[in-house]
Amino acid sequence: MSERILSLAALTVLELSPPEMVEVAARAGYSHVGLRLVPATAEEQHFPLVADAGLRRQTLARLRDTGIRVLDVEILRLKPETRVADFEPILAAGAELGASELLVAGNDPDEARQTDNFAALCDLAAGFGLNPHLEFMPWTDARDLCQAMRIVDNAGRANGCVLVDAFHFDRSASRLEDLARLDPARIHYAQLCDVAGPRPDDMDEILRQARNERRFPGDGDCDLPGLLRALPADLPLSLEIPTRQLLEQGVGALERARTAIDKTRTLLLQV
Repeated sequence: MSERILSLAALTVLELSPPEMVEVAARAGYSHVGLRLVPATAEEQHFPLVADAGLRRQTLARLRDTGIRVLDVEILRLKPETRVADFEPILAAGAELGASELLVAGNDPDEARQTDNFAALCDLAAGFGLNPHLEFMPWTDARDLCQAMRIVDNAGRANGCVLVDAFHFDRSASRLEDLARLDPARIHYAQLCDVAGPRPDDMDEILRQARNERRFPGDGDCDLPGLLRALPADLPLSLEIPTRQLLEQGVGALERARTAIDKTRTLLLQV
């Protein structure tokens, strides 16, 4: 088995500042991190990397000192009122930090407009060396793998990609046979976690689980070996595993990051 890129996602250790996150990733054995440039919710703790040049300098210094690299930056939302040009400062910050991948959510019920905006974002991101990945999530307007594939294909941009997250793959009832139709050129990384229990009927409960109650690989019910076999070999993996219960129990970020990477390495031996 060749050495695979394993990246520590921001949501796994969201309480950490970006420089602290880089340090934890290095100590836990990761090669990369994913940095959250735009908060996913108004309530979450946020460190303003785009607006705070000093924080970017501190983060870049820790990246240089540790050898950790940035895999992806997040999260841009395509909404009905989106003006893609407004994203330029975020893309510039992502490029300055060395990211190659960009996480995008589709929050526009007009699929044609969402597709047009995704295409425009791809055009803008290309100038910064970034590949936008549309992440399907069942509560958004890119609900499942098939819809995300359709939007990205219709956008028709070489750097347009689909982001597969194991949680959303399970909770959106997406299928491995559909994943087999995804052009490998359309996916540059995937997000990994495990999920426990049957798929809830309540979308609010699915959203709560996604943000607070994921499981480490091997601790849930997902067919993660099957999912990984359906993805391109040696695809970089971002370990996105928010575990609010462990945080509330006082389990530190370093221990959680180490558990995530250790269990992922054990899983990869099965693939």
